[in-house]
Amino acid sequence: MKVDGKVVIVTGAARGIGRSEAIAYARAGAHVVINDYGGDVHGAGHSLGPAQAVVAEIEDLGGSAVANAEDVSDWDGARRLVDAALDRFGRLDVLVNNAGILRDRTITNMTADEWDDVIRIHLRGTFATLRHAASHWKDLARTGSRPNASVINTSSASGLFGKQGQANYGAAKAGIAALTMIAAQELARYDVRVNAIAPAALTRMTHNIEYIRSQTIAGGAEGQPFVAVDADNVAPIVVWLGSDAAQGVSGRVFEVLGGSISIAEPWHRGPSEDKKARWQLDELDEVVPRLLAQARSPELLRPVMSADEYFQTRSRT
Repeated sequence: MKVDGKVVIVTGAARGIGRSEAIAYARAGAHVVINDYGGDVHGAGHSLGPAQAVVAEIEDLGGSAVANAEDVSDWDGARRLVDAALDRFGRLDVLVNNAGILRDRTITNMTADEWDDVIRIHLRGTFATLRHAASHWKDLARTGSRPNASVINTSSASGLFGKQGQANYGAAKAGIAALTMIAAQELARYDVRVNAIAPAALTRMTHNIEYIRSQTIAGGAEGQPFVAVDADNVAPIVVWLGSDAAQGVSGRVFEVLGGSISIAEPWHRGPSEDKKARWQLDELDEVVPRLLAQARSPELLRPVMSADEYFQTRSRT
């Protein structure tokens, strides 16, 4: 099997995409640490029960898993999560950062706490677990061992393209994409790959988007309907990225919807003019419009794309 014997941490693994990823890793032969704080979609509440339920599912399948309810955004909690994998299974091969919450508001209505809570869980939580796992792999590499490890972070279309009402969530997810590219550069020396996904699926966090709820595409296996937004569709690429088949693949962000996989490309430097001196204010009246006329159409690089537009675009490609 692709990841037979590997030890994998999946955060936010009790429901939705995280649960699908955890079960897929277990089915592929991995030992899985099921991390989930056990709160609701807004982050309220705390319980080990949801993580334990997924562990029971995996054990019923004949797999190996352990439950963990640490808060990944807590510095010591993230360290304890990494230690839990090492203490239980003796190693750590793959880290899947999936945990997150929503506090959607327009900017004019968003509170400081709503901003901070989303940034904390998504961006700080991804960094904290990555930092402690990377430190372990760095120490391992210094002993002469080959970690051959993989990190898969979770970004979003909201972070790549923007979505009204999600300034906090989109900023966090854009930060995760940037963190992924930087971590890939820094951790390559320790034989650690770092990639990200920007998935689209029906979960607790997306159930209110009408287009996602309505997407059922005929033509699945053996004539059965193929539900493009089933969270299980995201898991295969995440397991593959954690496997040895993904050697040399790092610093990438993969968009995933249904049967569609695409590679998101970072910002490109577009048209430019260099005067070799400081621009005068009046000169910019001609220079800026000229550059904009040469730049790619806003329809191709739109700073704000609605959720419906995003999912409609992904389902056609």
